[in-house]
Amino acid sequence: MLVTIERDGAVAVVTLNRPEAMNALSSDLRAELARAMIEVDGDDAIRAVVLTGAGTRAFTAGLDLKELGIKGLGAANAEEAAANPVKAIEQCRKPVIGAINGVAITGGFEVALACDVLIASENARFADTHARVGVMPGWGLSQKLSRLIGISRAKELSLTGNFLDAETACRWGLVNRVVSADQLVTAAKALARDMASADPGMVQAYKALIDEGFALPFGEAMAREHAVSSARNARVEGASVEERRRAVMERGRSQQG
Repeated sequence: MLVTIERDGAVAVVTLNRPEAMNALSSDLRAELARAMIEVDGDDAIRAVVLTGAGTRAFTAGLDLKELGIKGLGAANAEEAAANPVKAIEQCRKPVIGAINGVAITGGFEVALACDVLIASENARFADTHARVGVMPGWGLSQKLSRLIGISRAKELSLTGNFLDAETACRWGLVNRVVSADQLVTAAKALARDMASADPGMVQAYKALIDEGFALPFGEAMAREHAVSSARNARVEGASVEERRRAVMERGRSQQG
C-alpha cells in the first residue's frame, strides 16, 4: 500500500508509504492519499489526524518527476479532478497535523501547507523548486506561504529554490515546534489527542470558522465570526457552559508545571 492508515483511539496516522522513492507523489500515491483523507474524514470514530512520511529521508519529495517525464504535466493536471490530495487534506473536517520527518519539496511542500499544524523533526527541510523546475504551483503554495511567513521571506524561498532548515522554519512561524526524529510521531499524536479530547462538533466548526475567515479580508472575517458566533452561542445553555468551565479549570491545574 502506498498510503497506510493506523488508528489509535480517536487519532488516525496517515503515512505516505513509498520510502524507496522518498515518498514521491506518483499518480497512484496521490489517488491513495486523497482516498485516505476522505476515509478518515468520514469516520466518526476519528477526531484528529496525523499525516507523515515513511522512513527518515522525506515527508515527500514532491511530484514524481520521472513519471511526469513519461506522462507529461497535462496528465497530472487532468488527474486532479478525481484525486487531488491537497484538496482532500484541506477539506478534511478533522484537525490534520503534519509530522514532517524529512524533506518536503515543491509539491511535497504544498502537501505540508495543506495541514492545519506542522511539527518538524530536526531532519526536516523545506524547499520550493517550482522556479527551477520550470512549472507554476497549482496547489496553493504561491499564496499560502506568503500568508504564513511574510511575502519577502516567501519570495526568498520561492525565487531561489533554497532549502529551509527546521529550526529556521520554526523561527519564521512555518512550523509550531521542532522535536527529535524519534519523538516526532509521538509528539504529533499527543497534540492530536489534545484536539480529539474536545467536543468534535465544536472543533470542526471552529476549524471551519478559522479557515473561512483566513480566506477573507479582515473586516469580512470579523463579520463572519460575529454571524457564526451569534447563531451558535444563542443555542448554548448556561448549565453546560458551567460544567465545561469546571472541566477546563481542572485540566489547567493538571497541566501546571
